[in-house]
Amino acid sequence: MKPVVSALNAWSCTVLSVFAIVILSIIGSLFARDHHMMMGLEEDPEDGGAVAASIFIAVAVYAVSLSLLNCYLWHEY
Repeated sequence: MKPVVSALNAWSCTVLSVFAIVILSIIGSLFARDHHMMMGLEEDPEDGGAVAASIFIAVAVYAVSLSLLNCYLWHEY
């Protein structure tokens, strides 16, 4: 079966997913703890827990993407 994307594209998406998971997890945990850096200004959201939940959903989407990409790379290459 012919690969859908090249190995370079698959590896690029894998690296991007790993960095996104790490960075978004840190940002989500700061919002979940109502850290003053994220919640200190007037323009910032009032409900840090809701923002953290949205960010953690994005982390889950990136984790699913990462697992599918790893299956693809393991199977094809």
